[in-house]
Amino acid sequence: MKRASLWLALAAFVALASASLASARRVPSPHVSPMTLLRRADASMSATRSMHRLMGMTFPARFYRVDHAHPANAYALWSGRLRRAERAAQRPPHLNDWMCIHRYEGAWNDPGAPYYGGLQMDWGFMNAYGGWLLATRGTADHWTPLQQMWVAEAALRAGRGFYPWPNTARMCGLI
Repeated sequence: MKRASLWLALAAFVALASASLASARRVPSPHVSPMTLLRRADASMSATRSMHRLMGMTFPARFYRVDHAHPANAYALWSGRLRRAERAAQRPPHLNDWMCIHRYEGAWNDPGAPYYGGLQMDWGFMNAYGGWLLATRGTADHWTPLQQMWVAEAALRAGRGFYPWPNTARMCGLI
């Protein structure tokens, strides 16, 4: 009785381990249709392009082509690029500075006009540095904290520095 339950537990562990290894490698199973692989590759490419746009990264249009002749290769390529873009997007260059400014500004979902979100962005600021987010998701209170930080990072890179937040930037020692 004990031996049977031990073998059953061992078999369950091996099944879970092999399933997690297969998903970690992201190798599509052979029974997945080429059209499904192409749809997944297209979705990964679109998500990667959005992440790049959010981070202010630009690539030529040919970078975003999906090879429809080789669906499995296209899926593997774009799922890898998406994972790398997601990892890069998780750590904005001035993360600690943005968190300090946020501490004195407002909640990430603060809808109080005329300033929105955790970094208190006004319409002009949102339109200038996050126009495509403003058009697709609405005001900054509907954006994720990372999206708000990346839009602020775009303003910083454009030469605005931390001056759109004069009082809180001084409290954080940034000005």
